[in-house]
Amino acid sequence: RCSQCGKNFARKSHLARHLRIHTGEKPFHCSKCDMSFARKSNRARHQRMHNGEKPFHCSKCEKSFAVKRGLLTHEKTHTGERPFQCSKCWKKFTCKSVLVTHEKIHTGEKPFHCNQCGKTFAMKGNL
Repeated sequence: RCSQCGKNFARKSHLARHLRIHTGEKPFHCSKCDMSFARKSNRARHQRMHNGEKPFHCSKCEKSFAVKRGLLTHEKTHTGERPFQCSKCWKKFTCKSVLVTHEKIHTGEKPFHCNQCGKTFAMKGNL
């Protein structure tokens, strides 16, 4: 049982892994960059991006993805499913992160700062 939040675990190893949520410990370091992870599986998923491995393949087209979430989001382009809708202009999106980025257009938020020219942008891709 977790002394911080009371959650129960059948195995001590699962409790030990869970405790990292509370301590912030990230013992699994990427050998290619300075990122660290609380779970070994998250590091393995991250490292696929460095080595170009894309094990998740779309059955409808030629695209492949490093992470399963990428494939699941992509598959919505074939079905036309766009479950995330902007409350200001009603535009729909295949994934929530794209909606959140889009909504910055309406709020005027520009969190991305260019170190060379000093300008700020709503979207990282516009830097």
